[in-house]
Amino acid sequence: MLRAIVFDFDGVIANSEPLHFSALKDVLAGEGLTLREPDYYARYLGYDDLGAFAAISADFGVSWTEAEVAALMRRKAARLERLERDRSVLFPGAGAAIRRLAAHCCLAIASGALRAEIVRVLAREDLARYFPVVVAAEDAAAGKPAPDPYLRAVALLAETTGAPLAPSDCVAVEDSRWGLESARAAGLRTVGVTHTYRAEELPADLVVDNLDALTWEFLSKMHAEGP
Repeated sequence: MLRAIVFDFDGVIANSEPLHFSALKDVLAGEGLTLREPDYYARYLGYDDLGAFAAISADFGVSWTEAEVAALMRRKAARLERLERDRSVLFPGAGAAIRRLAAHCCLAIASGALRAEIVRVLAREDLARYFPVVVAAEDAAAGKPAPDPYLRAVALLAETTGAPLAPSDCVAVEDSRWGLESARAAGLRTVGVTHTYRAEELPADLVVDNLDALTWEFLSKMHAEGP
């Protein structure tokens, strides 16, 4: 029986990946580095900010201290906040999907975004009440594609509900192969949504084109049918 749904955030609920790219590009430009959009989507989208700067450091052959990386992350977060002002970043159908699914089971978020970024959008869109559990970049020992974010989300959902909950009782909704690999490694069934990548690039149990497809009946049937 399907008992919980765990959403990724950027690229699934929030159409913020273009803003993340722009913010990261601007910060790197200040370091004399040029980030191309195709490289962002091919190489760095699946990382949290710390992982992205580590990968960029290796790829560009630069060395940053921990303090310098922390400063870059703060600059990127501030730039992202400015880009988000006075606009809704939700994907079409995101709010409706969250509200209708919350009527049937528990919801959580497992994301590589910073908690402040997630909470800011959820509060602005009046969606925070639907997510008793939010696992952000700060909350997992390792980021995606490691299973840690999803394992943490399932454990916290079990604590919140006061009832045992296994990863196999849950479905993950993701937009990237990194996130899908994380969810699958944790033992969740997976749905990919083609907001960011083509269907053939998403190693999910099922792939949908938009969030309108995420009905309780659809997800329950997928979960019941098994792998």
